Amino acid sequence: MPKTPDAFTHLPQLRGKVIAPCQSALRATTEALAAWDALARSQGRPDNWRLSDQVLQTSMQAFLADIDTRQDLWVFAYGSLMWNPGFEFAEVRLANLAGYQRCFSFKVDMGRGTVDCPALMLSLEHQAGCCTGLAFRIAAHQLQDELAMLWRREMIQGSYVPAMLPLSTPQGPLCALAFVSNPASSQYVGRQPLDKTARAIATASGFIGSNRQYLEQLAEQLTHLDIEDNYVRQLQARVEQIAAAEVLSP
Repeated sequence: MPKTPDAFTHLPQLRGKVIAPCQSALRATTEALAAWDALARSQGRPDNWRLSDQVLQTSMQAFLADIDTRQDLWVFAYGSLMWNPGFEFAEVRLANLAGYQRCFSFKVDMGRGTVDCPALMLSLEHQAGCCTGLAFRIAAHQLQDELAMLWRREMIQGSYVPAMLPLSTPQGPLCALAFVSNPASSQYVGRQPLDKTARAIATASGFIGSNRQYLEQLAEQLTHLDIEDNYVRQLQARVEQIAAAEVLSP
């Protein structure tokens, strides 16, 4: 994986725990988008199942208009980006985002869910406390290409709002791109009761895997990083209870 030798200097325990971009099924190349479109057509979905390439490019350039593209860009990861960023990075740090928390607050009917059984995916919700995740640094000379990979993936259906937010890291403060919840999205469901969220996660599955697998991968990466997240821990325990009950039921 072409990155600087010291990319994991601050977090050596992550070596081998982050999927290389060249091996990522979520690296949103032109070829990947075409494959996703073909799958959508095979499922009878309309052509506008996702935002068009032009809309995505326009929104990315609008974001970059307020960014000094001569500088490296930091990206805050709190969900699947923590183990499968899908973009090249030069450095990774542990990072805290104050005033936000992880929440399974929007639904998807592709990827890890279906139309009949949507999955619930993570977003960032304004809430007292702090969300601990990772900050990845994209080198300035790779910014346009690598941000495009990330933008197509995260903004493909408009479920998020991109924002530059202040982070604290053991190496010092920085400002990073974070994808926060978009209540205006038709996919937004907001914070739901824990049991309702757990039941959705326990049952949904799609072409890239199950919703439960997503939660388990998240919990595993948090453990590697010694990050305590009570919400994730409680959800995982409840999902396991639901799964065990289904196995025992006649």
